[in-house]
Amino acid sequence: MKLHRDYTLTEIAQLVSGEAIGEAGISSTGINEIHLVNEGDIAFVDHPKYYKPTLNSVASVIIIDQKTDCPHGKALIVHPEPFNAFNFLTQHFKKEIEQQLSPDPVIHGSAKVMPGAYIGNYVKIGERSIIHPGAVIYDHCVIGDDVTIHANTVIGSDAFYFKRRENKHDKLISVGNVVIENGVEIGSGCTIDRGSTGSTIIGEGSKLDNQVHIGHDTVIGKMCLFAAQVGIAGCVTIKDNVVMWGQVGCAANIEVGEGAVVYAQSGVAKSLNGGQTYFGSPAIDARLKMREIATISNLTRKL
Repeated sequence: MKLHRDYTLTEIAQLVSGEAIGEAGISSTGINEIHLVNEGDIAFVDHPKYYKPTLNSVASVIIIDQKTDCPHGKALIVHPEPFNAFNFLTQHFKKEIEQQLSPDPVIHGSAKVMPGAYIGNYVKIGERSIIHPGAVIYDHCVIGDDVTIHANTVIGSDAFYFKRRENKHDKLISVGNVVIENGVEIGSGCTIDRGSTGSTIIGEGSKLDNQVHIGHDTVIGKMCLFAAQVGIAGCVTIKDNVVMWGQVGCAANIEVGEGAVVYAQSGVAKSLNGGQTYFGSPAIDARLKMREIATISNLTRKL
């Protein structure tokens, strides 16, 4: 999420009542969770497993739960609960940004929003797009030109992102959105979660069948085809012209290369190269999987 102005390190530390360490002159221009950080961003870390990758990331200001050596060119804010501090900051900055905007949705005159559809605040809908009955478009989502969203689809619900504690699960409050690019068609009963701090993106010309789920901060390329009941976890990058057939499941934080084809009911557990066809769980080269199945079948017949 981009901030509406630059914030000094002192301002950020004061907002969360934390202790600032490192480059005092650093300013923050955005805030993002670690998978999305850019230079100038605020990020957080509260688990030793992620200290090193977070401290070595491009984030400029890091909220952390213990004192440690500050990398050159960065600043730290020591806080006993970085997760809570991060949630506080995203909500604070979101309110400031919204104060600069009109909450009324902007719907092009050629677009059609059918009776029974719900359009949230700050939404934009482009030319000739059609939103069918029962569809729900949450706040801040952007719908391009010539987009069709079928009945009972939900665009922009919260990210499935929780911190596990001893007696409860604390929610990372979502402040991102969903961007649906031009020429996309989304079937009935689909769910597309908004980004936790950035955008979930469905690329130009892509087509999603009924009952497809797309997790937070996932970026789907152009001209992709997803058949019914495909489920994509959060923070996945899917390149252009990828085909996923029915009930394919895709784990978080991986990449599927351009032109890949994944056969039905496959489980994608790690990144896949483009231009190849995959099958199985975990998904591997489809020809190898078919030979494996044939070999096992032959062995069982001989028993």
